[in-house]
Amino acid sequence: MNENHLLAEGFEAHRGHLRAVAYRMLGSLSEADDAVQEAWLRLSRSDTGAVENLGGWLTTVVGRVCLDMLRSRTARREEPLGVRIPDPVVSGESGPGPEDQALLADSVGLALLVVLETLAPAERLAFVLHDLFGVPFDEIAPIVDRTPAAARQLASRARRRVRGAAPAPDPDLARQREVVDAFLAAARGGDMEGLIALLDPDVVLRADYGGAPAAPAPREVRGAAAVANQALTFSRLSGSGLLTRPALVNGAVGVVSSREGRPFSVLAFTVVDGRIVAIDILADPERLDGLDLTDLN
Repeated sequence: MNENHLLAEGFEAHRGHLRAVAYRMLGSLSEADDAVQEAWLRLSRSDTGAVENLGGWLTTVVGRVCLDMLRSRTARREEPLGVRIPDPVVSGESGPGPEDQALLADSVGLALLVVLETLAPAERLAFVLHDLFGVPFDEIAPIVDRTPAAARQLASRARRRVRGAAPAPDPDLARQREVVDAFLAAARGGDMEGLIALLDPDVVLRADYGGAPAAPAPREVRGAAAVANQALTFSRLSGSGLLTRPALVNGAVGVVSSREGRPFSVLAFTVVDGRIVAIDILADPERLDGLDLTDLN
């Protein structure tokens, strides 16, 4: 077995981990794959004879690649108007396949990824690498061109943002489904009081319609009454031609809607203590067409 083959085997052993890092950094499945591929190219061009920890070396390389991609994205102002919902990982209620299970390890919910989108690139990298993957600040510091103490401060600032805006959902999927089904039934039945009873007083609804300058509804709504009203409006406007199917979205209970065989929206719910604290909606037609929803058929 030659050296190149051994190198390729070593890389493949870490591919799932690297893709998970890149997905949390970028919130895009296709860009995560691009970052992993770039890491392979850099590995194949490098002298790795002195590398004692290939997994750690590759993790920092992917971190550098993702940081450059985030900075480039920011410089080109590629973000859509208002809210950006990261690419969801959608599966049937039996759960994601083996590849997506690795991607979603540590319960990376969509609400957490939405909050990560609001962080500065260096803050996001410091938080993701340290808090989610245990990379020491001594190794993070050179990636962000800071001292270890400064890298620690970056992660600390990010952590405060995340803790305040991305609560951990209830672990019981059956209980989550009960709450979400009751919410959908109340919306269909026009039950305003029932909706409000299922919503946390500080609930937030975020919707990503892509780059359309005129969104069909507000991109962000806060508060139980406002979100309940939005749910009733959506239920009325969507009409009877909408097919709704239960799904898991990033490992939590969600809903996929379609019309005339084409995806219409993906809804992810964050349920905490029996109430919905966040609803994240992807309704960008272009991105929806790119999702793999075969597991739901």
